[in-house]
Amino acid sequence: MIAKAAIIGGGVIGAGWAARLIENGIDIAVYDPALDAKDKLEAVLANADRAYAKLTMAARPKKGKVTMAKSVATAVKDAGLIVESVPERLDVKRKVYAEIEKKADEKALIASSTSGIMPSDLQAGMKHPGRLIVAHPFNPVYLLPVVEIVGGRKTKTSAITRAMKFYASIGMKPVHVKKEIEAFVADRLLEAIWRESLWLIKDGITTTKDLDDIVRFGFGLRYAQMGVFETYRLAGGEAGMRHFLAQFGPCLTWPWTKLMDVPDYNDELVDLIAGQSDEQSGHYSIRELERIRDDNLIAIQQALKINHWGAGEVLADYEKRLFDSGAAKKEKPDFSKPVRTMERRVPPDWTDYNNHMNEARYLQCFADATDAFMRMIGVDADYIAGGGSYFTVETHIRHIDEVAANEPVYALTQVIQGEGKRMHLFHWLYHGKDRLLATAEHMLIHVSLKTRSACEPEPSVIKKLEKIAALHAQLPAPEGVGRAVGQKR
Repeated sequence: MIAKAAIIGGGVIGAGWAARLIENGIDIAVYDPALDAKDKLEAVLANADRAYAKLTMAARPKKGKVTMAKSVATAVKDAGLIVESVPERLDVKRKVYAEIEKKADEKALIASSTSGIMPSDLQAGMKHPGRLIVAHPFNPVYLLPVVEIVGGRKTKTSAITRAMKFYASIGMKPVHVKKEIEAFVADRLLEAIWRESLWLIKDGITTTKDLDDIVRFGFGLRYAQMGVFETYRLAGGEAGMRHFLAQFGPCLTWPWTKLMDVPDYNDELVDLIAGQSDEQSGHYSIRELERIRDDNLIAIQQALKINHWGAGEVLADYEKRLFDSGAAKKEKPDFSKPVRTMERRVPPDWTDYNNHMNEARYLQCFADATDAFMRMIGVDADYIAGGGSYFTVETHIRHIDEVAANEPVYALTQVIQGEGKRMHLFHWLYHGKDRLLATAEHMLIHVSLKTRSACEPEPSVIKKLEKIAALHAQLPAPEGVGRAVGQKR
Protein backbone atom coordinates (compact mmCIF):
# COMPACT_ATOMS: atom_id res chain seq x y z
CA MET A 1 0.00 0.00 0.00
CA ILE A 2 1.32 3.43 -0.95
CA ALA A 3 1.36 5.74 2.09
CA LYS A 4 3.17 8.72 0.58
CA ALA A 5 3.34 10.19 -2.93
CA ALA A 6 5.29 12.98 -4.55
CA ILE A 7 3.74 15.37 -7.04
CA ILE A 8 6.24 17.06 -9.35
CA GLY A 9 4.36 19.89 -11.04
CA GLY A 10 1.32 21.39 -9.32
CA GLY A 11 -0.66 22.70 -12.29
CA VAL A 12 -4.22 21.68 -13.17
CA ILE A 13 -3.40 17.98 -13.54
CA GLY A 14 -0.83 17.78 -10.75
CA ALA A 15 -3.19 19.51 -8.34
CA GLY A 16 -5.98 17.17 -9.42
CA TRP A 17 -3.79 14.20 -8.61
CA ALA A 18 -2.93 15.78 -5.26
CA ALA A 19 -6.64 16.07 -4.45
CA ARG A 20 -7.44 12.48 -5.51
CA LEU A 21 -4.57 11.12 -3.40
CA ILE A 22 -5.19 13.03 -0.17
CA GLU A 23 -8.91 12.24 -0.37
CA ASN A 24 -7.84 8.61 -0.23
CA GLY A 25 -5.66 9.08 2.84
CA ILE A 26 -2.28 9.31 1.07
CA ASP A 27 0.23 11.91 2.27
CA ILE A 28 1.75 13.99 -0.52
CA ALA A 29 4.70 16.30 -1.04
CA VAL A 30 4.31 18.78 -3.90
CA TYR A 31 7.14 20.46 -5.73
CA ASP A 32 6.42 23.30 -8.13
CA PRO A 33 8.77 26.29 -8.49
CA ALA A 34 5.99 28.72 -9.53
CA LEU A 35 5.47 31.54 -7.03
CA ASP A 36 1.68 31.04 -6.99
CA ALA A 37 1.83 27.23 -6.93
CA LYS A 38 0.54 26.93 -3.36
CA ASP A 39 -2.43 29.25 -3.98
CA LYS A 40 -3.45 27.37 -7.12
CA LEU A 41 -3.09 24.03 -5.38
CA GLU A 42 -5.24 25.13 -2.45
CA ALA A 43 -7.99 26.33 -4.83
CA VAL A 44 -8.18 22.89 -6.47
CA LEU A 45 -8.08 21.11 -3.10
CA ALA A 46 -10.97 23.28 -1.89
CA ASN A 47 -13.05 22.33 -4.94
CA ALA A 48 -12.21 18.67 -4.43
CA ASP A 49 -13.20 18.81 -0.76
CA ARG A 50 -16.54 20.32 -1.77
CA ALA A 51 -17.04 17.63 -4.44
CA TYR A 52 -16.15 14.64 -2.24
CA ALA A 53 -18.62 15.83 0.41
CA LYS A 54 -21.32 15.14 -2.20
CA LEU A 55 -19.85 12.27 -4.21
CA THR A 56 -20.45 9.42 -1.78
CA MET A 57 -22.43 8.66 1.36
CA ALA A 58 -19.57 6.52 2.71
CA ALA A 59 -17.35 7.87 5.47
CA ARG A 60 -14.40 9.59 3.87
CA PRO A 61 -10.94 8.37 4.89
CA LYS A 62 -8.86 10.68 7.01
CA LYS A 63 -7.23 13.06 4.56
CA GLY A 64 -3.59 12.71 3.69
CA LYS A 65 -1.23 15.52 4.65
CA VAL A 66 -0.01 18.09 2.13
CA THR A 67 3.54 19.42 2.20
CA MET A 68 5.04 21.96 -0.20
CA ALA A 69 8.56 20.71 -0.93
CA LYS A 70 11.44 23.03 -1.76
CA SER A 71 13.08 20.64 -4.23
CA VAL A 72 12.46 17.50 -6.26
CA ALA A 73 14.81 15.60 -3.96
CA THR A 74 12.84 16.61 -0.85
CA ALA A 75 9.51 15.76 -2.47
CA VAL A 76 10.44 12.23 -3.57
CA LYS A 77 12.03 11.15 -0.29
CA ASP A 78 10.19 8.06 1.06
CA ALA A 79 7.54 8.29 -1.70
CA GLY A 80 6.09 5.03 -3.00
CA LEU A 81 4.52 6.85 -5.99
CA ILE A 82 6.03 9.77 -7.89
CA VAL A 83 3.63 11.66 -10.16
CA GLU A 84 5.28 13.74 -12.88
CA SER A 85 2.99 16.48 -14.20
CA VAL A 86 5.45 19.01 -15.64
CA PRO A 87 4.99 20.77 -19.04
CA GLU A 88 4.78 18.64 -22.20
CA ARG A 89 8.41 19.00 -23.23
CA LEU A 90 10.54 15.89 -23.51
CA ASP A 91 13.73 17.66 -22.44
CA VAL A 92 12.06 19.07 -19.32
CA LYS A 93 10.61 15.69 -18.35
CA ARG A 94 13.93 13.88 -18.83
CA LYS A 95 15.67 16.48 -16.67
CA VAL A 96 13.07 15.94 -13.95
CA TYR A 97 13.55 12.14 -14.09
CA ALA A 98 17.28 12.61 -13.60
CA GLU A 99 16.55 14.64 -10.46
CA ILE A 100 14.00 12.10 -9.25
CA GLU A 101 16.37 9.15 -9.61
CA LYS A 102 19.05 10.81 -7.46
CA LYS A 103 16.90 10.50 -4.33
CA ALA A 104 13.91 8.28 -5.06
CA ASP A 105 13.56 4.80 -3.65
CA GLU A 106 14.38 2.24 -6.36
CA LYS A 107 11.01 0.55 -5.73
CA ALA A 108 9.00 3.74 -6.18
CA LEU A 109 6.61 3.80 -9.14
CA ILE A 110 7.10 6.80 -11.44
CA ALA A 111 3.94 7.84 -13.29
CA SER A 112 3.92 10.48 -16.00
CA SER A 113 0.70 12.41 -16.64
CA THR A 114 1.75 13.18 -20.21
CA SER A 115 -1.06 13.51 -22.72
CA GLY A 116 0.82 12.04 -25.64
CA ILE A 117 4.57 11.44 -25.28
CA MET A 118 5.42 7.76 -25.58
CA PRO A 119 6.84 6.20 -22.42
CA SER A 120 9.77 4.66 -24.32
CA ASP A 121 10.91 8.18 -25.20
CA LEU A 122 10.51 9.25 -21.57
CA GLN A 123 12.59 6.29 -20.36
CA ALA A 124 15.67 7.17 -22.40
CA GLY A 125 18.56 7.90 -20.07
CA MET A 126 16.91 6.57 -16.92
CA LYS A 127 18.85 4.32 -14.54
CA HIS A 128 15.74 2.34 -13.61
CA PRO A 129 13.37 2.66 -16.58
CA GLY A 130 11.41 -0.46 -15.65
CA ARG A 131 9.33 1.39 -13.04
CA LEU A 132 8.21 4.24 -15.30
CA ILE A 133 4.70 4.21 -16.71
CA VAL A 134 2.30 6.72 -18.19
CA ALA A 135 -0.83 7.24 -16.07
CA HIS A 136 -2.83 9.65 -18.23
CA PRO A 137 -5.89 11.05 -16.39
CA PHE A 138 -8.63 13.51 -17.32
CA ASN A 139 -9.56 16.79 -15.74
CA PRO A 140 -10.85 16.95 -13.05
CA VAL A 141 -8.63 14.11 -11.91
CA TYR A 142 -10.35 13.91 -8.54
CA LEU A 143 -13.75 13.11 -10.12
CA LEU A 144 -13.23 11.45 -13.52
CA PRO A 145 -12.33 7.80 -12.93
CA VAL A 146 -10.59 6.75 -16.15
CA VAL A 147 -6.79 6.68 -16.31
CA GLU A 148 -4.83 5.28 -19.28
CA ILE A 149 -1.95 3.05 -18.16
CA VAL A 150 0.78 2.79 -20.81
CA GLY A 151 4.13 1.06 -20.56
CA GLY A 152 7.26 1.59 -22.64
CA ARG A 153 9.65 -0.93 -24.11
CA LYS A 154 11.59 -1.11 -20.82
CA THR A 155 8.62 -1.01 -18.45
CA LYS A 156 8.37 -4.08 -16.23
CA THR A 157 5.16 -6.08 -16.25
CA SER A 158 5.14 -5.81 -12.46
CA ALA A 159 4.99 -2.02 -12.73
CA ILE A 160 1.87 -2.23 -14.90
CA THR A 161 0.30 -4.72 -12.47
CA ARG A 162 1.07 -2.50 -9.48
CA ALA A 163 -0.35 0.54 -11.24
CA MET A 164 -3.58 -1.18 -12.27
CA LYS A 165 -4.16 -2.36 -8.70
CA PHE A 166 -3.28 0.97 -7.09
CA TYR A 167 -5.42 3.23 -9.29
CA ALA A 168 -8.41 0.93 -8.86
CA SER A 169 -7.97 1.20 -5.08
CA ILE A 170 -8.44 4.99 -5.17
CA GLY A 171 -11.73 4.87 -7.04
CA MET A 172 -10.43 5.00 -10.61
CA LYS A 173 -10.95 2.92 -13.75
CA PRO A 174 -7.46 2.06 -15.01
CA VAL A 175 -7.38 0.97 -18.66
CA HIS A 176 -4.22 -0.71 -19.94
CA VAL A 177 -3.32 0.56 -23.40
CA LYS A 178 -1.65 -2.53 -24.85
CA LYS A 179 0.67 -0.78 -27.35
CA GLU A 180 2.28 2.60 -26.90
CA ILE A 181 1.36 5.20 -29.49
CA GLU A 182 1.53 8.99 -29.53
CA ALA A 183 -1.48 10.51 -27.69
CA PHE A 184 -2.59 7.01 -26.63
CA VAL A 185 -6.32 6.34 -27.18
CA ALA A 186 -8.47 9.03 -25.57
CA ASP A 187 -6.59 12.05 -26.87
CA ARG A 188 -6.62 10.63 -30.39
CA LEU A 189 -10.41 10.55 -30.20
CA LEU A 190 -10.52 14.04 -28.73
CA GLU A 191 -8.14 15.32 -31.40
CA ALA A 192 -10.48 14.07 -34.12
CA ILE A 193 -13.52 15.89 -32.75
CA TRP A 194 -11.41 18.97 -31.99
CA ARG A 195 -10.12 19.22 -35.56
CA GLU A 196 -13.59 18.84 -37.04
CA SER A 197 -14.93 21.39 -34.55
CA LEU A 198 -12.34 23.97 -35.61
CA TRP A 199 -13.44 23.63 -39.24
CA LEU A 200 -17.13 23.91 -38.37
CA ILE A 201 -16.50 27.14 -36.44
CA LYS A 202 -14.08 28.60 -39.00
CA ASP A 203 -16.44 27.95 -41.90
CA GLY A 204 -19.30 29.67 -40.06
CA ILE A 205 -21.45 26.54 -40.00
CA THR A 206 -22.03 26.75 -36.25
CA THR A 207 -20.85 28.57 -33.11
CA THR A 208 -19.01 27.35 -30.05
CA LYS A 209 -22.25 27.44 -28.05
CA ASP A 210 -24.34 25.56 -30.61
CA LEU A 211 -21.63 22.96 -31.13
CA ASP A 212 -21.36 22.39 -27.38
CA ASP A 213 -25.16 22.10 -27.16
CA ILE A 214 -25.16 19.43 -29.86
CA VAL A 215 -22.62 17.42 -27.86
CA ARG A 216 -24.03 17.88 -24.35
CA PHE A 217 -27.71 17.46 -25.29
CA GLY A 218 -27.06 14.69 -27.79
CA PHE A 219 -24.39 12.07 -28.22
CA GLY A 220 -22.44 13.25 -25.15
CA LEU A 221 -25.19 11.78 -22.99
CA ARG A 222 -24.95 8.47 -24.82
CA TYR A 223 -21.17 8.43 -24.61
CA ALA A 224 -21.31 9.08 -20.85
CA GLN A 225 -22.84 5.66 -20.30
CA MET A 226 -22.13 3.51 -23.37
CA GLY A 227 -19.14 4.91 -25.22
CA VAL A 228 -18.77 4.59 -29.01
CA PHE A 229 -19.24 0.96 -29.99
CA GLU A 230 -22.01 0.01 -27.59
CA THR A 231 -23.90 3.12 -28.72
CA TYR A 232 -23.62 2.07 -32.37
CA ARG A 233 -24.49 -1.53 -31.55
CA LEU A 234 -27.89 -0.23 -30.43
CA ALA A 235 -28.12 1.86 -33.59
CA GLY A 236 -28.03 -1.39 -35.56
CA GLY A 237 -31.29 -2.51 -34.00
CA GLU A 238 -32.01 -6.17 -33.36
CA ALA A 239 -29.29 -7.24 -35.80
CA GLY A 240 -26.69 -5.37 -33.74
CA MET A 241 -23.25 -4.20 -34.85
CA ARG A 242 -23.13 -6.16 -38.13
CA HIS A 243 -26.25 -4.40 -39.39
CA PHE A 244 -24.92 -1.02 -38.31
CA LEU A 245 -21.64 -1.60 -40.16
CA ALA A 246 -23.47 -2.74 -43.29
CA GLN A 247 -25.76 0.28 -43.18
CA PHE A 248 -23.31 3.03 -42.31
CA GLY A 249 -19.95 1.58 -43.34
CA PRO A 250 -20.16 2.99 -46.90
CA CYS A 251 -20.36 6.57 -45.56
CA LEU A 252 -16.71 6.28 -44.51
CA THR A 253 -15.79 6.89 -48.15
CA TRP A 254 -17.95 10.03 -48.39
CA PRO A 255 -16.23 13.42 -48.12
CA TRP A 256 -17.91 14.29 -44.84
CA THR A 257 -14.82 15.04 -42.78
CA LYS A 258 -11.79 17.29 -42.90
CA LEU A 259 -9.86 15.19 -40.42
CA MET A 260 -6.89 14.89 -42.78
CA ASP A 261 -6.50 18.64 -42.87
CA VAL A 262 -6.52 21.48 -40.34
CA PRO A 263 -7.60 25.12 -40.73
CA ASP A 264 -4.90 27.78 -40.63
CA TYR A 265 -4.20 28.43 -36.97
CA ASN A 266 -3.93 32.21 -37.14
CA ASP A 267 -5.03 35.27 -35.15
CA GLU A 268 -8.31 35.43 -37.07
CA LEU A 269 -9.30 31.89 -35.99
CA VAL A 270 -8.16 32.51 -32.41
CA ASP A 271 -10.18 35.73 -32.18
CA LEU A 272 -13.25 34.04 -33.67
CA ILE A 273 -13.22 31.11 -31.26
CA ALA A 274 -12.15 33.09 -28.18
CA GLY A 275 -14.81 35.73 -28.85
CA GLN A 276 -17.60 33.17 -29.21
CA SER A 277 -16.39 31.37 -26.09
CA ASP A 278 -16.42 34.60 -24.07
CA GLU A 279 -19.95 35.31 -25.24
CA GLN A 280 -20.99 31.75 -24.40
CA SER A 281 -19.72 31.50 -20.82
CA GLY A 282 -17.69 34.60 -19.97
CA HIS A 283 -20.26 35.62 -17.37
CA TYR A 284 -18.96 32.82 -15.14
CA SER A 285 -15.58 32.81 -13.43
CA ILE A 286 -13.38 29.76 -14.01
CA ARG A 287 -13.91 28.67 -10.38
CA GLU A 288 -17.70 28.93 -10.84
CA LEU A 289 -17.52 26.83 -13.99
CA GLU A 290 -15.37 24.24 -12.19
CA ARG A 291 -17.96 23.90 -9.43
CA ILE A 292 -20.81 23.64 -11.94
CA ARG A 293 -18.83 21.00 -13.83
CA ASP A 294 -18.13 19.07 -10.62
CA ASP A 295 -21.77 19.13 -9.53
CA ASN A 296 -22.89 17.83 -12.92
CA LEU A 297 -20.26 15.07 -12.96
CA ILE A 298 -21.32 13.98 -9.47
CA ALA A 299 -24.99 13.92 -10.49
CA ILE A 300 -24.25 11.87 -13.63
CA GLN A 301 -22.13 9.34 -11.73
CA GLN A 302 -24.74 9.07 -8.97
CA ALA A 303 -27.45 8.49 -11.59
CA LEU A 304 -25.35 5.80 -13.29
CA LYS A 305 -24.65 4.23 -9.89
CA ILE A 306 -28.35 3.49 -9.46
CA ASN A 307 -28.18 1.15 -12.47
CA HIS A 308 -24.63 -0.03 -11.63
CA TRP A 309 -23.44 1.05 -15.07
CA GLY A 310 -20.40 2.79 -16.53
CA ALA A 311 -18.73 5.33 -14.26
CA GLY A 312 -21.49 4.65 -11.75
CA GLU A 313 -20.28 1.06 -11.40
CA VAL A 314 -16.79 2.32 -10.55
CA LEU A 315 -18.26 4.71 -7.97
CA ALA A 316 -20.39 1.93 -6.46
CA ASP A 317 -17.38 -0.38 -6.11
CA TYR A 318 -15.29 2.42 -4.60
CA GLU A 319 -18.09 3.28 -2.18
CA LYS A 320 -18.43 -0.39 -1.18
CA ARG A 321 -14.71 -0.51 -0.34
CA LEU A 322 -15.07 2.63 1.77
CA PHE A 323 -18.09 1.21 3.57
CA ASP A 324 -16.73 -2.30 4.15
CA SER A 325 -13.03 -1.72 4.73
CA GLY A 326 -12.46 2.02 4.75
CA ALA A 327 -12.15 4.71 7.37
CA ALA A 328 -15.09 3.46 9.44
CA LYS A 329 -13.25 0.21 10.29
CA LYS A 330 -9.87 1.71 11.11
CA GLU A 331 -10.91 2.50 14.68
CA LYS A 332 -12.77 -0.18 16.64
CA PRO A 333 -15.96 1.31 18.13
CA ASP A 334 -16.39 1.46 21.90
CA PHE A 335 -19.74 -0.26 22.38
CA SER A 336 -19.92 0.57 26.09
CA LYS A 337 -21.43 3.90 25.06
CA PRO A 338 -23.48 5.23 22.11
CA VAL A 339 -21.44 4.61 18.99
CA ARG A 340 -20.62 7.18 16.31
CA THR A 341 -22.24 5.93 13.11
CA MET A 342 -22.22 8.88 10.71
CA GLU A 343 -20.27 12.06 10.10
CA ARG A 344 -20.17 14.40 7.14
CA ARG A 345 -20.57 18.01 6.05
CA VAL A 346 -23.96 19.21 4.89
CA PRO A 347 -23.86 19.44 1.06
CA PRO A 348 -25.23 22.71 -0.38
CA ASP A 349 -27.96 20.88 -2.30
CA TRP A 350 -29.32 19.45 0.97
CA THR A 351 -30.57 22.88 2.01
CA ASP A 352 -33.75 24.92 1.59
CA TYR A 353 -34.12 28.58 0.61
CA ASN A 354 -32.87 29.61 4.10
CA ASN A 355 -29.64 27.65 3.51
CA HIS A 356 -30.63 25.22 6.29
CA MET A 357 -30.71 21.45 5.89
CA ASN A 358 -34.21 20.42 4.85
CA GLU A 359 -36.39 17.86 6.66
CA ALA A 360 -35.77 15.03 4.19
CA ARG A 361 -32.04 15.20 4.79
CA TYR A 362 -32.44 14.73 8.53
CA LEU A 363 -33.97 11.38 7.64
CA GLN A 364 -31.10 10.79 5.21
CA CYS A 365 -28.59 11.29 8.04
CA PHE A 366 -30.44 8.88 10.32
CA ALA A 367 -30.83 6.32 7.51
CA ASP A 368 -27.08 6.50 6.89
CA ALA A 369 -26.48 6.04 10.62
CA THR A 370 -28.69 2.95 10.63
CA ASP A 371 -26.89 1.56 7.57
CA ALA A 372 -23.54 2.11 9.27
CA PHE A 373 -24.70 0.30 12.40
CA MET A 374 -25.99 -2.58 10.30
CA ARG A 375 -22.52 -2.98 8.82
CA MET A 376 -21.05 -2.99 12.34
CA ILE A 377 -23.08 -6.10 13.19
CA GLY A 378 -22.24 -7.82 9.92
CA VAL A 379 -25.13 -6.79 7.67
CA ASP A 380 -22.83 -5.51 4.94
CA ALA A 381 -23.00 -5.71 1.14
CA ASP A 382 -21.98 -9.38 1.08
CA TYR A 383 -24.60 -10.29 3.69
CA ILE A 384 -27.32 -8.48 1.77
CA ALA A 385 -26.20 -10.14 -1.47
CA GLY A 386 -26.69 -13.44 0.37
CA GLY A 387 -30.39 -12.68 0.82
CA GLY A 388 -30.91 -11.01 4.20
CA SER A 389 -31.32 -7.46 5.48
CA TYR A 390 -33.16 -5.26 7.97
CA PHE A 391 -36.13 -3.20 6.78
CA THR A 392 -37.22 -0.06 8.60
CA VAL A 393 -40.91 -0.37 9.62
CA GLU A 394 -41.29 2.70 11.82
CA THR A 395 -39.48 6.03 12.25
CA HIS A 396 -39.98 8.92 14.65
CA ILE A 397 -37.90 12.11 14.22
CA ARG A 398 -37.79 15.11 16.54
CA HIS A 399 -36.42 18.29 14.92
CA ILE A 400 -34.65 20.39 17.55
CA ASP A 401 -32.21 22.80 15.85
CA GLU A 402 -31.05 24.01 12.43
CA VAL A 403 -27.79 23.43 10.61
CA ALA A 404 -26.46 25.26 7.54
CA ALA A 405 -24.71 24.13 4.36
CA ASN A 406 -21.11 22.93 4.70
CA GLU A 407 -21.34 22.61 8.48
CA PRO A 408 -20.19 19.28 9.99
CA VAL A 409 -22.70 16.89 11.57
CA TYR A 410 -22.38 13.50 13.19
CA ALA A 411 -24.69 10.83 14.62
CA LEU A 412 -24.52 8.69 17.76
CA THR A 413 -26.52 5.47 18.01
CA GLN A 414 -27.80 3.45 20.96
CA VAL A 415 -29.47 0.03 20.76
CA ILE A 416 -32.77 0.00 22.66
CA GLN A 417 -33.68 -3.55 21.68
CA GLY A 418 -31.82 -6.19 19.71
CA GLU A 419 -33.18 -9.70 19.78
CA GLY A 420 -34.80 -12.09 17.35
CA LYS A 421 -36.08 -10.37 14.25
CA ARG A 422 -36.37 -6.91 15.85
CA MET A 423 -33.83 -4.11 16.12
CA HIS A 424 -34.80 -0.85 17.83
CA LEU A 425 -32.29 2.00 17.47
CA PHE A 426 -32.14 5.52 18.90
CA HIS A 427 -30.04 8.15 17.12
CA TRP A 428 -28.82 11.61 18.07
CA LEU A 429 -27.70 14.09 15.37
CA TYR A 430 -25.20 16.70 16.53
CA HIS A 431 -23.37 19.74 15.24
CA GLY A 432 -20.19 20.47 17.14
CA LYS A 433 -19.54 18.92 20.53
CA ASP A 434 -22.95 19.28 22.13
CA ARG A 435 -25.44 21.12 19.89
CA LEU A 436 -28.25 18.61 19.40
CA LEU A 437 -30.01 18.97 16.05
CA ALA A 438 -32.47 16.08 16.13
CA THR A 439 -33.21 12.61 17.47
CA ALA A 440 -34.72 9.61 15.72
CA GLU A 441 -36.02 6.18 16.61
CA HIS A 442 -35.91 3.41 14.04
CA MET A 443 -37.71 0.09 14.44
CA LEU A 444 -36.38 -2.51 12.01
CA ILE A 445 -37.37 -6.07 11.17
CA HIS A 446 -35.01 -8.63 9.65
CA VAL A 447 -36.33 -9.83 6.27
CA SER A 448 -35.47 -12.53 3.76
CA LEU A 449 -34.92 -10.82 0.42
CA LYS A 450 -35.96 -14.03 -1.30
CA THR A 451 -39.37 -14.47 0.35
CA ARG A 452 -39.86 -10.79 1.35
CA SER A 453 -41.05 -11.95 4.77
CA ALA A 454 -39.65 -11.56 8.29
CA CYS A 455 -37.03 -14.09 9.35
CA GLU A 456 -34.28 -14.63 11.90
CA PRO A 457 -30.88 -13.07 11.11
CA GLU A 458 -27.78 -15.20 10.73
CA PRO A 459 -26.40 -16.39 14.11
CA SER A 460 -23.27 -14.24 13.73
CA VAL A 461 -25.41 -11.11 13.35
CA ILE A 462 -27.63 -12.05 16.32
CA LYS A 463 -24.54 -12.61 18.47
CA LYS A 464 -23.04 -9.18 17.69
CA LEU A 465 -26.37 -7.37 18.05
CA GLU A 466 -27.24 -9.00 21.38
CA LYS A 467 -23.77 -8.24 22.76
CA ILE A 468 -24.11 -4.53 21.92
CA ALA A 469 -27.72 -4.45 23.16
CA ALA A 470 -26.59 -5.86 26.52
CA LEU A 471 -23.95 -3.16 26.88
CA HIS A 472 -26.35 -0.40 25.86
CA ALA A 473 -29.00 -1.68 28.28
CA GLN A 474 -26.73 -0.47 31.08
CA LEU A 475 -26.87 3.11 29.73
CA PRO A 476 -29.54 5.64 30.75
CA ALA A 477 -32.64 5.55 28.57
CA PRO A 478 -32.38 8.33 25.96
CA GLU A 479 -34.47 11.42 26.67
CA GLY A 480 -37.50 11.23 24.41
CA VAL A 481 -37.39 7.52 23.66
CA GLY A 482 -40.82 6.06 22.98
CA ARG A 483 -42.61 9.38 22.76
CA ALA A 484 -45.49 9.82 20.36
CA VAL A 485 -45.91 12.73 17.97
CA GLY A 486 -47.05 15.88 19.80
CA GLN A 487 -45.67 14.99 23.20
CA LYS A 488 -43.51 17.70 24.75
CA ARG A 489 -39.79 17.25 25.18
